[in-house]
Amino acid sequence: MAEGLSAMARTGRHAAHVTAATAAGFYPALYLLDRPVAGIYALFTPIAFGVLSPLPGAGRERAATVLRAVPAAALLVVLGTVLAVGTWPAVAGMLAVGFALAFGSACGPRIAGAAPGLQLFYILACFPPYEPGTLPQRLVGLAVGGAFLALAEAVLFPDAPEPPYRTRIADALDLAARAAAGVVRGEGPDPGAAARLGAAGRELRLSRLPAGARPTGAGRTDRALAQAGAATRRLLDQLALLAGHAPAPGDTASAELLRGIAASCTETAAALRRGRRRRAGRVLAGPQLLEELVADFLKSRAGAPAPRAVLVRRSTVLTAAVSAVTVRTAASLALGGRERLYGLPREQFWYAAEGPARLTGVRIRGNLTRRSVVFQNALRTALGLALARLVAGSLDLSHGFWVLLAVLTLGRTTAGATWSAVRAAAAGTLAGAFAAGLLIVGAGGSSDVYAALLVPMMLVAFTLGPLGGPAWGQGLFTLVVATAFAQIAPVTWRLAEARLIDVLTGSAIGLLCGLLAWPAGARAEIRYAMSGLLRAAAPLVRATATAVTEGAGKGGAGRSTTPDNSPSPGVRLTLHRLRIAEAAYAQYRTEPAPDAAEAACDWLAVLDHGSRTLVGAYWLPRTDGMPGLPPEARRWAREAAEEVAAATVRAAGFPPDGVRVRPAPLPPEVAERVPAPLLAPLTDVEVWLRALARDLEAGSSPGPKG
Repeated sequence: MAEGLSAMARTGRHAAHVTAATAAGFYPALYLLDRPVAGIYALFTPIAFGVLSPLPGAGRERAATVLRAVPAAALLVVLGTVLAVGTWPAVAGMLAVGFALAFGSACGPRIAGAAPGLQLFYILACFPPYEPGTLPQRLVGLAVGGAFLALAEAVLFPDAPEPPYRTRIADALDLAARAAAGVVRGEGPDPGAAARLGAAGRELRLSRLPAGARPTGAGRTDRALAQAGAATRRLLDQLALLAGHAPAPGDTASAELLRGIAASCTETAAALRRGRRRRAGRVLAGPQLLEELVADFLKSRAGAPAPRAVLVRRSTVLTAAVSAVTVRTAASLALGGRERLYGLPREQFWYAAEGPARLTGVRIRGNLTRRSVVFQNALRTALGLALARLVAGSLDLSHGFWVLLAVLTLGRTTAGATWSAVRAAAAGTLAGAFAAGLLIVGAGGSSDVYAALLVPMMLVAFTLGPLGGPAWGQGLFTLVVATAFAQIAPVTWRLAEARLIDVLTGSAIGLLCGLLAWPAGARAEIRYAMSGLLRAAAPLVRATATAVTEGAGKGGAGRSTTPDNSPSPGVRLTLHRLRIAEAAYAQYRTEPAPDAAEAACDWLAVLDHGSRTLVGAYWLPRTDGMPGLPPEARRWAREAAEEVAAATVRAAGFPPDGVRVRPAPLPPEVAERVPAPLLAPLTDVEVWLRALARDLEAGSSPGPKG
């Protein structure tokens, strides 16, 4: 109940912003200046950015996004005005603009949020009559509407800012610091702590965030925040393992490293909450402390032999330290630091030294494939809008831009969801058209009546429409446009009829595109994307284990970089597949609930498997092989890695009964013959393979999904 009231309050405040901005621009342009064209653009600009565009952030953030988007909208108005000279030029422009704006969503949530509204400006301008002389009025109306909306968002009933993702990471790191300190104090197994750590890790899943708040942009800050969140989740998982087992008495090296992990987590959390930026240097103090502790830890465990249980525990502690180093480095990059990556795998932070243009280019090239859901949605949207423009122009439909607006607002990523939206919208539009017809017949040509009704009608429509769904949205919006257009020019009840015909035409076109172009959306694509990720990761598992035991000469494919410091082919392919799978998963979470067969797969665990495989490829091959390693130990490493790799390939087929894999532990009789300095890195491989096996089993077994 409380959540429903809170959602209604937020929607009501937002409706007040849009209504106030619309009234402030529309009435003076129409009644004081007698500039109806400027009035139309002053009317639709707040609607485009305030209703059609789900802009992320609180009031001031949305205001800044609107102001940044106005110049792009002006360019689209100019382009649409020029191409309105004929139907075919307008159709060609619609195809290009529709694809570019929809595909731009790959570059970040702000672009994705503003894209639908930007589409509207080209749509409005590209329809007849061809009147380039009205371009100044159009641009003035756009500027006025954008300015008033930005002012209303920033000043009128401002929303409380939502906690950013970095705050969630900071909260999780504080919990991790307490957990690490508890392990050092030797408090013993604590299942409650493990449960709390697991719950905190789940809160860092991007699916728990509003779409606009997710760090999915192409820039360095978003990439670093996403990496920090993923590394924090791994850190929490590793600390949960440590909290679930009794500490090893006398293991001072592990205790010292755990203290360093706790201190690093506390410091990183504080820096993330401050959100401080600097032009150069590191944001976090004590830059190399944890790396130095890791180096000392590696030296200490290479000395005297230790029991196998202690070695496994130390390896888990080392893995947690690696995650903590990753979190701190990524957080420093996200906060504007210039990390020099001392002793760190450069490929893990490949984006650190890249400029915005380069990073955007990488994101665009990575999604220029028919397997990318971003590419699929952009092509589907562009074809639907272009076809709608062709139909509206060829049939000379009155107010034909409503056809394109219906395609834009009712299109969904699956055919089933589109059909559901179209049915509801058709019913709502029919009811709205009937009510609008009665209003027009009753009020006749009295513009005072329409002027008095427009503001309360917009307030109701923009409040109830988003809450009630397509039926309420289309029905109430029909009343809004009828009331507005009745003030611009004399109208009859045929305006409501034209609105109904245009919406039904646009709905039919949108449904046709939904049926013909990737009708299943991400629900079909995610299986292929996750399968591709697993198939790319399997060879990297083998190669990484070989690189640890054999060195770069025989296992170089498992190293994160080639001799010239460029990414190895295995790393490049796995990273690319991981990005495609992440995009498919993000869309999958927005679509209707899957059936039971699809729900049996925990896709996030598959993403974790791919991420963990890359981390192992980055960190495990720290040496040039293991001279003196007994042949039977090499054979164990090869066979255990092959077992996990084969299970990874089996998991790529998503068998109905799931995947069960238990890589054989290093036999005690073999471990006894391994020299002490080599036993610890061999144990690292064993712990890594076990973690990969857990991810595989979780990814194909029923359980909590997210």
